[in-house]
Amino acid sequence: MSAPSKVVLVTGGGQGLGKSICVRLAGLGYKVYGTSRTADPAQQPQGYHLLSMDVTDDTSVAHAVAEIVQREGRIDVVVNNAGLGVQGAAEDITPDLAKQLFDTNVLGPHRVCRAVLPHMREHKKGLIINISSVAANFGLPYRSFYSATKAALDRYSEALSTEVDRFGITVVVVQPGEFNTNIGASRLRPAVISEANKPGYEKAMAILGSSLHYSRDPDELAQVVAGIIVSPAPKATYIVAQGMQRISVLAKKILPGRMFERMLRKHYE
Repeated sequence: MSAPSKVVLVTGGGQGLGKSICVRLAGLGYKVYGTSRTADPAQQPQGYHLLSMDVTDDTSVAHAVAEIVQREGRIDVVVNNAGLGVQGAAEDITPDLAKQLFDTNVLGPHRVCRAVLPHMREHKKGLIINISSVAANFGLPYRSFYSATKAALDRYSEALSTEVDRFGITVVVVQPGEFNTNIGASRLRPAVISEANKPGYEKAMAILGSSLHYSRDPDELAQVVAGIIVSPAPKATYIVAQGMQRISVLAKKILPGRMFERMLRKHYE
């Protein structure tokens, strides 16, 4: 008798990277539950289930997790993919806008982890994959709070990994670079862009838009996630980026701080 297929929860599974992950994992035979704030029960994607979940709402998260456990009896893998982007000079980002970003990108995964960990602990096994970003490795100009939230998610994941290892639960961080999704259109923006910051901001956004034009197929990230799930000993962190994005991660580690800052300035300004 064959082993039962793993049950996978993917937040932000209605579009972009999350949808690609859901489609690939469903194609491999996993029981996949994607989530979206705007999921319509009457319109389900082919191959996987799409449930309503708002990662910024405790009750919404608890309800979705409980529904999956009721249906399947367990959750084997969680992919915390739901997140927001932001663009704007740090000076122009209001505290309320920054809080919104942290609530989604850091506390959102935390809410999901809190909801699934008791079930994973009961079964003495589980895998949590937190989708971070290469931006976690350095402060990107005009996306300061995005970098900050992803760096916070990395440190959270690192601490959580040590805490839950004794229960047979593994935590992995995946740091993707730019992929061909609609994240650019959905980024948060400040209501007012100050005149002093406007020239640098506009130039940086033009460069960012150009880089997205040459970004990669989201299924490449989905393939990495699929590989992590079947790995007997997954790494703590996976960087899924190419070219300058990957080189920048290495440069940050080996270059003196001010030298790396000058390199960023040259690229953006």
